[in-house]
Amino acid sequence: MQERANRTSRLQGAVGRRTILGGALAVLAAPSVRAQGEWPGDRVTIVVSLPAGATTDITTRIYADQLARVWGQPVVVDNRGGANGVLAAQAVARAKPDGLTLLGTSAMTHAANPWLVPRLPYDPIADFDAVAMFSASPFVVIANKALGTPTLAALTERLKAEPGRHNFGTGTVPGRMVAALYQQLAGVDAVSIAYRGNQAGFPDLLQGRISFMTLDAQAGKVLIDRGDVLALAVTDDQRHHGLPEVPTGAEAGLPGFRFTTWSGIYAPKGTPREIVTRIHADMVRIYEMPEVRARIMANGGARQPPAGPDAFQATTAATKAAWGEIIRQAGLKLD
Repeated sequence: MQERANRTSRLQGAVGRRTILGGALAVLAAPSVRAQGEWPGDRVTIVVSLPAGATTDITTRIYADQLARVWGQPVVVDNRGGANGVLAAQAVARAKPDGLTLLGTSAMTHAANPWLVPRLPYDPIADFDAVAMFSASPFVVIANKALGTPTLAALTERLKAEPGRHNFGTGTVPGRMVAALYQQLAGVDAVSIAYRGNQAGFPDLLQGRISFMTLDAQAGKVLIDRGDVLALAVTDDQRHHGLPEVPTGAEAGLPGFRFTTWSGIYAPKGTPREIVTRIHADMVRIYEMPEVRARIMANGGARQPPAGPDAFQATTAATKAAWGEIIRQAGLKLD
């Protein structure tokens, strides 16, 4: 009887919390697994493979804050950046598959590391259950204004006329992959300068020490919006919602110049399917809240709700294969 009374008390407390949050969140949270005395039942930790302030981290925190409200339990974000996300991914791969430890990461850990990190201590497919892909972002090619190349075709013509005389900068491994893809498709030769992060390359780009950069659209948007650089193309089949004036690769005269990176949530392999689908469903409902969606899109997030477990798992495998081919052809290695 005492146990039943305690359970009833907890249920009443959970209902009370949802009532305080207001009608929208009350609808969002029902039916509540927490109220049924099931998962989560304890705090959930999302281990993020990037440092605080990174795009993936910011979006993860938006979802974590809302999920904590929905579940009536703390959702803690634990940043374990560095080592290309290996430490974070390894920790989650080894965690108990009970839904209480999740991984918030970019495509780096699951699509690039298998080809770049010797003796990788986790398997991106066998050790994880995909939960939800919450963003997908193209890259953008930006050039120094003094270069006088207002279009991608003009940049290509300039590089062909002056092979090996121009430097380009990248701040991430995916950025180097985009640059390699551009050089391959356009048939140009330029010298790669690798920076530790995109922002480290901005001074050299603005002062003309490098001619162009390839970086994710959200990172490039700051310089583009200020008018500091020439925006030449985004690597997608459609224009980016945050950069509507920038043409796609095909529109810029380079069909096949497509490359996107993504971020999402994974769980340790063997996590109960009902937990995986519950997390995804709640994230979709959160995305459908206008004020939350506006924050996500302002951070460069997707224009559609998070992709579900099966679609995300397929995307993971396909991206891993595609990136492996680019990395092999370009001979890319970690610094």
